[in-house]
Amino acid sequence: MYPKSVIEQVVKSQRERLNKTDKGMWRKISGFERLSTHAFIVSGVRRCGKSTVLQQIDTASKEPSIYLNFEDPRLAGFDLSDFNRLQEIAEEAGINRYFFDEIQEIEGWESFIRFRLDENYRIFISGSNARILSKELGSKLTGRHITRELFPFSYLEYLEFTAKSRNEESSEQYLRDGGFPEYLKTELDDVLMQVFNDIISRDIILRYRIKNAEIIKQLAVWLISHVGKPFSGNSLKKMWQIGSSASVMEYLSYFENTYLFFFTPKFSYSLKVQSVNPRKIYCIDNGLARINSVSFTEDRGRLLENMVFLCLRRQTKEIFYFQEDHECDFVVFKQKKLIGLYQVSLRLDQDNMEREVSGLMEAMKFFNVDKGSIITMNQSDKFDKEGKMIEVVPYNAWQEF
Repeated sequence: MYPKSVIEQVVKSQRERLNKTDKGMWRKISGFERLSTHAFIVSGVRRCGKSTVLQQIDTASKEPSIYLNFEDPRLAGFDLSDFNRLQEIAEEAGINRYFFDEIQEIEGWESFIRFRLDENYRIFISGSNARILSKELGSKLTGRHITRELFPFSYLEYLEFTAKSRNEESSEQYLRDGGFPEYLKTELDDVLMQVFNDIISRDIILRYRIKNAEIIKQLAVWLISHVGKPFSGNSLKKMWQIGSSASVMEYLSYFENTYLFFFTPKFSYSLKVQSVNPRKIYCIDNGLARINSVSFTEDRGRLLENMVFLCLRRQTKEIFYFQEDHECDFVVFKQKKLIGLYQVSLRLDQDNMEREVSGLMEAMKFFNVDKGSIITMNQSDKFDKEGKMIEVVPYNAWQEF
C-alpha cells in the first residue's frame, strides 16, 4: 500500500518522462478510435513496442489522462487497494482516461478496470502474457474488451523504420536482423540477448515460480536453436529427463504465453490426432533466434520459413503443416476457412524442385484447391502442373503483404 502522495509523484514523473519521449514510428493498430465502452488491450512479446503504441494513442487523443507503467520499480508493491488512491487522483484532476502499461504485474487489476468501464472511463492496457490477460479478461471483462496483438516490426514496418527499399537486399537484411525496434536502432547483439534472458527469467521463471530454473533456460536455448523443426513432448521429456509429458507441455505453454515461441501442429480434422503428432517450432523474431541460437551454422532456409510463418501468424492463429507422403510447410485457415497453402524454399534448384512441388501438390489435392505458392528469397515463376497453378514468389514481393 502506497501513500497517495507517492502515487501522485510517480504519476507526475512518468508523465514528464512521457512528454519528453520520442513517440517513434506510428504502428498500424486500429479499433480504438471510437471505443468508449470497452477496454482496448495491446498484447505482445516484451520490447516489441507495446508501450510506444500506448504512448502514441495517448498523444494523439490530446486529452488529459493518467499513464502508468507498472514495471516502474517505484510501483513494486502496488496492489489492488492502491487503485483507490489512484482513482482519487484522477477524480481530483477531472481525468477519465487511463493508460496502463504491463498491467498484469498487479494481482486483481481486472476488478478495477471493470468498475471504471461501468463509469464510462476510457481505458487502454498493454500486457506481455497472453494467458494471464485472456484468463482475467474472460472472467471479469467478458464482452467489455477489444484485444490487438503486437509483434516486432513486419517487413513493411521494417522498411519504413529503416528507410530501405522493398527489394532482395532489404529482405535479406530483415531475415538476419528481425524487427525488434531497439536492436534495429543500436545493432547491438546484447539487446536481443537481454530480451531473451528477461523473457525467460522475469516472464516465465519468476512469474510461474519455477523451481528448476536451469531446465527452463536449457529448454529455451534448445527450442530457439531448432526453429522450423518438428519435436514431440516425449522427445523433450527424455532429452531433459523431465518428470512427465504433462510437465513438458506446461513449460511449452509458458513459452507460448509470452509470445516467445509458437508451436504449429500437423493438420488433421481430429484434435486428438493433432495433439499426438509432432509440432514445429517457430520464434517471435529472426534476429532473436539467430543471436541466441547455439547453432554454429546459420540456416537461412529455416530463417526464411520462420519469417513466412510470422507474416501468416500476424493474420491468423489457424496455421498447420501438412504431411502424408510429402510435406507442405503451411496450411492456413482464417475463421475456419482455408485461405492458402504455402511451401518455403530459400532457392529452388534441380535438387529440391521435385520435393517442394510434390509436397505442395499433395496438399492441394487433399484440400481440393487449384492454387498454391512457393515462397523463395529471389525467384519468380508461375507454372501449371496437373491442372493446378503453382506460383513461385520472392519474399519481398509476396502478395500477403
